[in-house]
Amino acid sequence: MPTKHNLMVKVIDARAGEVQKVLKNAGIQVVSVVEVYKEDAPGQEEKGAETESKA
Repeated sequence: MPTKHNLMVKVIDARAGEVQKVLKNAGIQVVSVVEVYKEDAPGQEEKGAETESKA
């Protein structure tokens, strides 16, 4: 009998549908993908500050 596992995957610049599609293409059956938390990637604040200072 298959076992269900709950996993958390952190990705940068990927959408839930894209992650689900890649996992399915790899032969992994995905029951659901839930976005739990969204945060800025490291360095994002610095890039925003540079853009603001140049404007």
